[in-house]
Amino acid sequence: MGVDPESRFEEIYGSSYGPLLGYALRRCSDPDDAADVVAETFMVAWRRMEEVPEGDEARLWLFGVARNVLANQRRGERRHEQRTAALRAQLAASPLVAEPPREDLSQLGRVFRALSEDDRELLALVAWERLDPGQIAKVLGISRNAVRVRLYRARKRFARGLAQAGIEYSRAVAMEGSSL
Repeated sequence: MGVDPESRFEEIYGSSYGPLLGYALRRCSDPDDAADVVAETFMVAWRRMEEVPEGDEARLWLFGVARNVLANQRRGERRHEQRTAALRAQLAASPLVAEPPREDLSQLGRVFRALSEDDRELLALVAWERLDPGQIAKVLGISRNAVRVRLYRARKRFARGLAQAGIEYSRAVAMEGSSL
C-alpha cells in the first residue's frame, strides 16, 4: 500500500468530512449531536484504519459506521429518558423530597429566603445535612477557618433577620429543621 496510516486518515477525513457531517445533521435534531456523531465516526476510523476499505468504499464504510454511532446514540438517549422517568417517579413518591416553596411561607421561611444564596447554603449544610465545619470546607473547597467565619456571619445575619421579623431566636432554632 505504501501510504502511512496518518496520511491515509487525513485524506479520508478531508474527502469525507463534509458529506458525513451533512448525513449526521439530517438525522440529528441538535447540531452538537451531529458533530459528536462525526467525531465518533472518525475516531472509529482512526482506531480501525487497517479495516477501512480503499477508494470510494472508504466513504461508504464511514457512512455505515456513522449509522451505527447514530443507533448507539439513540439507544443511549432512550435509556437516559427511561432512567430519568423512573427517577422522577421515585422522587415524586419519596417523603425526602421537599415540597416546592409556597408563596405563604412562614415568617421563618421568609427570613431564610431573604438571606443570600451563600448564607442559605451554609446554614442548610449545618441544619439539614448535619455537616460540621470541616466537612463543609471539603464540600465548598475552602478552608475550615473560612467556613467558621462565614458561618458565624451567616448566623448573625439570620438572627438579625429573625429579630426584625419579631421571631425569638431560640424558638427559631428549635424549629430550624422543619420550617425553613
